[in-house]
Amino acid sequence: MDLNTVETTSIPTTRDELWPLGPGDSILAGGTWLFSEPQPHIRRLVDITRLGWQAITVTDSGIELAATCTLAEVSELSSRLADDRPEWAAAPLLHQCCTALLASFKIWATATVGGNICLCFPAGAMISLTSALDGELTIWSPDGSDHRLPVTEFVTGSATNTLGPSDVLRSAWLPAAALRATTGYRKLAPSPLGRSGVVVIGRRDTTADGGRFVLSVTAATVRPYVFTFPAVPSAAELAAAHGTIGDDAWTIDAHGDPDWRRAVTLVLADQIRKELA
Repeated sequence: MDLNTVETTSIPTTRDELWPLGPGDSILAGGTWLFSEPQPHIRRLVDITRLGWQAITVTDSGIELAATCTLAEVSELSSRLADDRPEWAAAPLLHQCCTALLASFKIWATATVGGNICLCFPAGAMISLTSALDGELTIWSPDGSDHRLPVTEFVTGSATNTLGPSDVLRSAWLPAAALRATTGYRKLAPSPLGRSGVVVIGRRDTTADGGRFVLSVTAATVRPYVFTFPAVPSAAELAAAHGTIGDDAWTIDAHGDPDWRRAVTLVLADQIRKELA
């Protein structure tokens, strides 16, 4: 879609050139959502794709995904890690979470990690991935400082987050301890190719990493909910944790009623509990 209110485009190549950012400015990376509907408030696009960020950085400590990394690159990393890091049992989850996003291969090749996270839509595929794997975000501030926070603290509701008006998401970090875990993944949508109505992911850490059981709920709720247990919980313990999700936390849209989402989430969570036991 043409954005006919845009008057100019800036293409910074260094961090200092990013600012100032005003109320009529919008960060542009993939632009798959930005160009999907009218944006009458935007006067300037700030294209961050020339900042030279390496899309994916893999070290012994974990994985850094640049905000400009595409979903196609995240998906492809699953198969790469099977050869390069066979001890990272959670590698298949990267591709699985990409499939939670209703999108063509063209969108996968353009949509970015940063855009998906910053939109903070309940069905955000990269929110599902990062919340399940203890993801932390690095935020650049206009004063030159950086700060990090868990994705579960960044997303505050449907399309709301803690990003300041001039802040820029730089990257998402996935620690090696979470990547070494065994994972279970469940997704449900009203139709086979529909947008996710429920995404539930379980993770069982290795004994060396503490043996925790971690369960994340996304898409079904307006923000990610993550529950951590010292070991695989009983059905009653799992149900008790599920019961702490408030009535106003369940997503209301055309892709599933809140009551359906609440009930199905518990069913899928118990399936994962048994799978990882």
